[in-house]
Amino acid sequence: MSVAGLKKQFHKASQLLQEKLNGVEGTKLDEEFLIMERKTDITHKLILDLVPKTIGYLQPNPAYRAQLSMLNAVAKIRGKGKTIGYPQTEDILGDCMLHYGSELGAASGFGFALTEMGEALKQVSQAKDSMDVRVNQTFIDPLQSIQDNELKEIRFHLRKLEGRRLDFDFKKRRKGKIANTEIKKALEKFEESKDLAESSMFNLLQKDGVQMQYLSGFISAVLDYHQQSCQILENLRSSLQTRITDASNQPKREFASKSVASTMCYTDIYGLSNWPSGQSSDAPVVVHSPDKAQNPTSNFSFLCLLDDSGPPFDQPCCRALYAFQAENQGELCFKGGDIIILTSQVDENWFEGMLNGKSGFFPKNYVKVLVPLP
Repeated sequence: MSVAGLKKQFHKASQLLQEKLNGVEGTKLDEEFLIMERKTDITHKLILDLVPKTIGYLQPNPAYRAQLSMLNAVAKIRGKGKTIGYPQTEDILGDCMLHYGSELGAASGFGFALTEMGEALKQVSQAKDSMDVRVNQTFIDPLQSIQDNELKEIRFHLRKLEGRRLDFDFKKRRKGKIANTEIKKALEKFEESKDLAESSMFNLLQKDGVQMQYLSGFISAVLDYHQQSCQILENLRSSLQTRITDASNQPKREFASKSVASTMCYTDIYGLSNWPSGQSSDAPVVVHSPDKAQNPTSNFSFLCLLDDSGPPFDQPCCRALYAFQAENQGELCFKGGDIIILTSQVDENWFEGMLNGKSGFFPKNYVKVLVPLP
């Protein structure tokens, strides 16, 4: 810094000290200028407070925000332009529901509903990501631009104005010791800085309409997100209600304890035969179970009791050779030894019949026909 510059800084400091300690009055700016300065200062504070709070609204978890900020900074240093997205809570919950829905399988009503809801939450998460992008583009980025450009320029002009005011007031106070030409020159610089600061503040404060457009963009993005979420969840609720109604209309199944020894006989891995109680080992006839493709649960051939003796039947019927557990709606459950009334033959592999007042379909190779269909 030159000697003249150092001297000027000393004069400014001296004038400021006189104003603070001795109550010396400096040059007063007009009321309109002071009002604009106050509003500009409020705008500066507003943006500094509003932008981080808006980001907190979009991304509520501060720990995740800090982590993402660090990871994105490292990515920029390494030259990777792609930023890491914020993990939406709907996305995390949706992944959890999809996982366990898949584990339970589509045959489970609850599992299928979990899968549907998981997919819906993933869609809600995508809608929220879209909202984040729109709010950044239409609200946060424009406000940040005002902070980085116009307000930065205004603060520069105001600092320069204050310095030139102090210089002018110091020289004016020492009138007689300082040449009038020097005082006049200080006044001209003071006026120049005032005009620059005033015009830049005026231009900023005239942009009310533009700044309200930023708010409108924010509102539109949030509204679109909630409308999309509402539609997704309404569709999900309607689908779930339909499934609840269908499930409630299905006939209730009663639990029946099933013992392997009471329903079938087999040769165990030790070579011994286990037979149902009350039967002797020389009574049964050996019948092989359906092949593994048709009965995936069989790991070996079963020996089953077939006793066709007994009272004659006066209608088409069959005896169950093996227990059958229904896997689809409309199928008939039974256990080995049950007598099933035949009502029709669906095709070469399936019968339709009745047991205990319930009607349903069952595989032909699980039964032995006692009285054939006419």
